[in-house]
Amino acid sequence: MPDQLSALYGEFLEGDYDCVDRVVLNAYFSKAQFGGGFRLWWRELHGSDENLDDNHLMRMAGRFSRRLRAWAKANGVPVIYCSSGDYKHKMSEEYQATHQIKPGLFLVLVAKAPALVWEAQKTGTGKLGQLVHKDPWPYVNHYSFHILDPEWGHVTIKMSGHPPFGAQVILNGHEYVASLAQKAGVKFVKEENCFTAVEQPAELAKIADTLSQEEIAGRLRQLCERWIYSTCLCFALDLAEQEKSGFHYQYSVFQMEYSRNLRFRSGRQMDEIFQALMDRTRAPLDLDRIKTIFGDKNRPHRDTRKKNHTRWGVVVETPAYDLTIFKVHYGKMTLKIYTKGARVLRTEVIVHNIKAYRWGRSLERFGAIVIRLRDILERFLNAVGCMDACFVADQTLETLPLPTKVGETKVGGIDFNKPRMRRVAEAVLALSTTPEGFTASALAERVREMSGQAVADYGPRRAAYDIKKLRGKGIVCKIGSSRRYESVKEGLQTMTALVVLRERVIKPLLVASQRPEPQISLNHPTPIDRQYEHLRVGMRDLFTTLGIVA
Repeated sequence: MPDQLSALYGEFLEGDYDCVDRVVLNAYFSKAQFGGGFRLWWRELHGSDENLDDNHLMRMAGRFSRRLRAWAKANGVPVIYCSSGDYKHKMSEEYQATHQIKPGLFLVLVAKAPALVWEAQKTGTGKLGQLVHKDPWPYVNHYSFHILDPEWGHVTIKMSGHPPFGAQVILNGHEYVASLAQKAGVKFVKEENCFTAVEQPAELAKIADTLSQEEIAGRLRQLCERWIYSTCLCFALDLAEQEKSGFHYQYSVFQMEYSRNLRFRSGRQMDEIFQALMDRTRAPLDLDRIKTIFGDKNRPHRDTRKKNHTRWGVVVETPAYDLTIFKVHYGKMTLKIYTKGARVLRTEVIVHNIKAYRWGRSLERFGAIVIRLRDILERFLNAVGCMDACFVADQTLETLPLPTKVGETKVGGIDFNKPRMRRVAEAVLALSTTPEGFTASALAERVREMSGQAVADYGPRRAAYDIKKLRGKGIVCKIGSSRRYESVKEGLQTMTALVVLRERVIKPLLVASQRPEPQISLNHPTPIDRQYEHLRVGMRDLFTTLGIVA
């Protein structure tokens, strides 16, 4: 079943597809994550821990670098040292565009990044004491091995040069789908990580769905183990040393992106629809109250938010001449809508750290995480679609103030003429796109942000009562047996329509009808400016007839 936004603009589409985008897996040797386990592994590797000291640990890191550079020189693979401002993925793409690449390792990029580094402390008698990791983690050389895999396309394995050689495996689901589609004979046109034209969209969607199946975890493990031991770790520990010491990686999901791509027939129609979508959802999502950014993303600036690990906000960015990005931040999760290519509108959900959510992050949970992200994306699109096309039923204004029942409890009606209920409605609209619903505490906090009230004036108890009134009218509902709530489709459309009518139709017209005729006309009026002017003149005549102006 299509989401609300896709169904709303279905007549302008020639197709759509879902796909997993960028994926980052953590690879770690679990035994060496603790001091005692690291000491046992060292004993298995060297026979004893007599030579376990800082000098030997540094020598192991130096051996990694020397072996890698010697092998790369002998095999014609470039090793490039990067500075902090270099965009390494772009560098690898430029290298691929100018060189003929064969399957296997084709490029190594080296850059500094924080990593777990152990420090061997000595006792007063000179013997080995406690093993502690340096805190904070120091910046050490990380080696990004860029590999062309026959099945998964461009894969990057980023590995620390210091034991226990923590690594990250970075890949893109679009390349995996493209590889399988070519083998299945599905014809398509692909620009970067986007399918802009597909002859058999149903077959492509079926291939993309394999990334949400349980079997995908096994294929990802095979991919990692196909390269990480024989192509990357071998410069620190050869295969015999790996087997002797029992060095074996485990994998977990760190970051993931999931997208829904709407392919429009006309790029001009797509731009008009997207700009109108942002215009109409800006006020309901409370964008102006939180954060709005316009301009060039690359302009020089100082980032003063580096110490703030939790983001919560809505952003509109224009990072390039013809690209506008609509972003909603929820902690470690970001939802985006932006144009991709000439005729593709992409909606994307990004989890920056899956550890922040109680979903499980072992590799075996990969398919389940994909399904969760799909549900979150559809919830977001349904909310945005309802705000974009809102309506009010005939009897809504008459029935809203009437009392209702929630279970056996009688609750009051809803009067949008009262400031408190208007703020509650606006807060519910702003929270409607939250990935896992909202609580009474979150609603109370958002209302206080809007009104400037103290906790004593509007706290969770008052918010819970207002939520109960909204539940009685079928505007919000409870999520299962939890204490979280979500907006109902029809209720979301009703609230949006009432807020828009009051704030953008009734109030401007009432104010404008009392003012004298404007002396200066706009040089370049927009369609909405002209419509407001016609309404203003008509409303003044109507008010005069009814005697309101007098």
